[in-house]
Amino acid sequence: MVDEVYDLCVIGGGINGAGIARDAAGRGLSVLLVEAKDIAQGTSSASTKLVHGGLRYLEFFEFKLVREALKERERLLSMAPHIISPMRFILPYERKAAGRPYWMMKLGLFLYDHLARRKRVEGSKTLDYKKDDTIFAGLKDLYKQGFSYYDCWVDDARLVLLNAVDAQERGAKILTHTRCAKIEEGEDLWRVTLESDAQVGKTPKKKTISASMVVNAAGPWVNDVLRESGYADNVPSIRHVKGSHLIIPKAFEGDHSYILTQEDGRIVFAIPYEDKYTLIGTTEEAYEGDLYDVHISNDEIKYLCNAFSSHFKTEISVKDVLWTYSGVRPLFDDGRKESRKVSRDFVLHRHKDARLPLLSVYGGKLTTYRVLAEKAVNSLLHLDSRYVNPWTDTQALPGGEFDGGELSNFMAEQRRVYPWLPETLLYRYARSYGTRMDRFLGQAQSLKDLGRNYGGDIYEAELAYMVRYEFVRDLEDALYRRSKLGLHMLDETFEALRAAWPDIVKKANKEE
Repeated sequence: MVDEVYDLCVIGGGINGAGIARDAAGRGLSVLLVEAKDIAQGTSSASTKLVHGGLRYLEFFEFKLVREALKERERLLSMAPHIISPMRFILPYERKAAGRPYWMMKLGLFLYDHLARRKRVEGSKTLDYKKDDTIFAGLKDLYKQGFSYYDCWVDDARLVLLNAVDAQERGAKILTHTRCAKIEEGEDLWRVTLESDAQVGKTPKKKTISASMVVNAAGPWVNDVLRESGYADNVPSIRHVKGSHLIIPKAFEGDHSYILTQEDGRIVFAIPYEDKYTLIGTTEEAYEGDLYDVHISNDEIKYLCNAFSSHFKTEISVKDVLWTYSGVRPLFDDGRKESRKVSRDFVLHRHKDARLPLLSVYGGKLTTYRVLAEKAVNSLLHLDSRYVNPWTDTQALPGGEFDGGELSNFMAEQRRVYPWLPETLLYRYARSYGTRMDRFLGQAQSLKDLGRNYGGDIYEAELAYMVRYEFVRDLEDALYRRSKLGLHMLDETFEALRAAWPDIVKKANKEE
């Protein structure tokens, strides 16, 4: 048998792998991306859902890192205005609680405003409880002043997905539920052994592909991939750090968020989430367990409950927690002194013990994934003695191609096109799919044209779209990564969906 041959094989379907596959495919390379589970199943869907500059990194004089992140914040907002939006953050201030003088906080926010050019994100302001009483109403009485500044909220799992979708539409092949078992260096090409999921009790199907170049973007599994293939010597060090979040009933009014400074110097966010809830996170705990089975610990739950309760009049405890999620971040260990040892910057490691181009990705953050991808592809092309201009800094992600990039204007247009669509459903479709909502709404004239309603406004047409175009295989993929519908649905809705799922998938694939 003749192997499938690609210019580039990307291992890992998180934000870095998907971003690299998109960039490379857009430069004309033949690309294969393989992901052991689902797109964004790991760390990339377990973030705090922020595209931000990293205000607290200024304390460590990481000006270059913050400036680059702020520039990317502006770019990403213009690339995907349907899944990314500005969010106002409130930073309550009290000298003892903050641990820093007022002038230092003000200087830090001034730098945050001016390190990079802003077009669509507002600057910081000072706050006073007499003038901004609604913002201070829920906080403890010790807070009489504070600051507000802006960063951006993002649907992290859909950001990863849209990069994978765009990569595929530009010619890349995306294989989910396909594990890289081994990479071997041949005479002129890499040989990559792949194992696809099999039914319980059966042996996984194996096949081998060939590629001129390989990128190992497996996130927390990056060194596991190398170890299984014999390339784990002389590689950068990483630390597995677990970050956990919890969801509670809506804890305060308004669409702003709070950034809460803790006694240990860490910060915790309290963010409006899915209209009815508040998201609290994140923790930072060393992790050595199963990377596919990551859960919040009792200590983390207590820490986050205390973090919220120490700032708000309303105290919360374990009994208020509705849901939690955790992810493991593979943080690059740069060897500096302990207080600054683990960096959020990234390293693209070129394996000098391999003759053919092999690049492994260490570290990184959601906000700067596009820069990482661009540098990775630049490096690969250099190693392969060719060059194609970068392009991703000006091209919208799928669904984000609406005039002016203003979601409100896009929604107004969609109201005219679909006047029969309820406002809540219109908003959800616009925020999730942008211009791609037309692909499953099509010529529909009423809700009946969207097929069966399984409950909670979950229609067959939307689910079929996910299966056809968004790599959905399992019901969990649809309910918790492509959307957050699983958070809201009743038990009877879930049971109806579970019973109907095989037929939904079969019908969607047949119509495709």
